[in-house]
Amino acid sequence: MKKLIFSLFFSLLMSLGMVTGVAASEGGMHWDKFPSEKMEDVASLQNGAKLFVNYCLNCHAASYMRYNRLRDIGLTEDQIRKNLMFAADKVGDTMKVSLDPKQAKEWLGVNPPDLTVIARSRAGSGGSGADYLYTYLRTYYRDSNNANGWNNLAYPNSAMPHVLWELQGQRTAKFSEVKDAHGKVLRKHDGYEQLSPGSMTPLEYDNAIGDLVAYMQWMGEPAQGQRVRLGVWVLMFLGVFTVIAWRLNAA
Repeated sequence: MKKLIFSLFFSLLMSLGMVTGVAASEGGMHWDKFPSEKMEDVASLQNGAKLFVNYCLNCHAASYMRYNRLRDIGLTEDQIRKNLMFAADKVGDTMKVSLDPKQAKEWLGVNPPDLTVIARSRAGSGGSGADYLYTYLRTYYRDSNNANGWNNLAYPNSAMPHVLWELQGQRTAKFSEVKDAHGKVLRKHDGYEQLSPGSMTPLEYDNAIGDLVAYMQWMGEPAQGQRVRLGVWVLMFLGVFTVIAWRLNAA
C-alpha cells in the first residue's frame, strides 16, 4: 500500500514538473536561476511577448502558437493586432516567419529552430530550460574569432549573433588559465569588460531577459498555470484519501 501511494505521488510530481530529469549541461556550466516569479506577473509576460515579436520572430518561428492565445495573458485582440502582428494577417494565425529556410541556412549556416517549446526542451543538469535561456541570452560577448563576431558562455560558438546587443551593449569576456587536480589546463571565465553601453542598464537588461524567458516558458505550455493549480487540489485530495485509506487499513 505504501509503495502504491508513493508511486502515485511521485508520478504526480513528475506531471507537475516538480521533478526533472538529468542531462548533460552544455559546456559543463551551471546556469543562472531564472526569476520564476515572473510567470505570475501578467505585465512581465506581456513585455516578454513584445520582446519576442520584435527580436526573435524575425528569424525564429513559433509555428505552434497562435496570436489569439495571447488573450490568456491579458491582451485584447485589438492590442495584439496593432502592436504584435507584423508577419500575419489574422489574429488566429500562427507565429510564422517569412524567412526562407534555404536563405536562412545560406546566411546563418543553419536554419533557425522553432521556439514554441524551446524552454521545455533545454533542461539539463545545469538547470531548467528557462534557466538555460536566461543564462544564454545574458552571456554574449564579442569574439573576432567567431564567424558572426560574437560568442556565448552557455553555448560556445553559437551560430546565432547577439540580436539584443543594442539593449545590453558590447563587451568582451576575460579568461584565465587554471589547472585542475589532474594537471589539465582549463579556461576560467573572469568576468566581462564593457566596450560600449547599451540602451539599458545591466539591471534593466536582466529584467527584460527575465520577461522574455517568462514568455517563452509560458508559450511552451500556456495552460501550465491551470495545470499546476489543479495539481495542488489533486495533491490535497490524495493527502486526505491517503489518511482515510490508512485508517481503513488499520481497522
